Amino acid sequence: MDGLKKIVRAVRSLKWYETIMCIVMLAISVYYAIKPEEGCPQWLAIINLISGLCGVMCVFLTAKANRMNFPFAMVNTTVFVIYLFYFGIWATFWLELIVYMPLNVFSWWKWTKHKDEDDELLAKSKKLTVLQNVIVTASIAAIAILVHFTLSELAGDSWMRFAENYGWNITIMQWLDSIIFAIGIVASVLELLRYKEQYAWWIITDVVAVAQYAIKKDPVYTTKKTIYLIEAFIGYHNWNRLAKKNTDNE
Repeated sequence: MDGLKKIVRAVRSLKWYETIMCIVMLAISVYYAIKPEEGCPQWLAIINLISGLCGVMCVFLTAKANRMNFPFAMVNTTVFVIYLFYFGIWATFWLELIVYMPLNVFSWWKWTKHKDEDDELLAKSKKLTVLQNVIVTASIAAIAILVHFTLSELAGDSWMRFAENYGWNITIMQWLDSIIFAIGIVASVLELLRYKEQYAWWIITDVVAVAQYAIKKDPVYTTKKTIYLIEAFIGYHNWNRLAKKNTDNE
């Protein structure tokens, strides 16, 4: 019951523009759940509805450094892997399944150890040094290369198989999938450790995702990822403000 009260309190903390974005996401998701696009199974449309709503609630609360984002994150991750499996988007599939899912649990626990002085539901924010930023960038490049060549061997023609249906270059799409995977791992670790620079990387992945789903003409996920992108900028501002409060960078 206490957990439910915390979630309700977190939801009430949404700004008016976030509430509007949530309503837009709900309206589009419900419409396409009732009337799926041609070729989209009814069950997948319902999956998209759940993922859309939980996904935007997760990013809204994460942008506030509110640890009540993690219940929504767990539901979103669980249903989104079904979508990714259906379309053979393998790098992002494994990212959600073996990285995001366990990190959601661990990060939830970790954030409770570093609460903001003014609001116990919020976590303290930190910032990277110049050297740490260089290491983060190099790590992303190395992981992306490793993932690309590994999945090229393991997944073969099934990787990003849907790309040809939209006239996309499969090689480019596979590299984008690998880069998103790499950024997702590193940005998730930065989120776990409460570094504000996570949002610079989330913005990059969200720009790519919006373009992908827009070209794919997927209304639910295009809306969802557009909201992610908008909220990523808001999140960077909020976490930067919280980092300035936390002068010890603990």
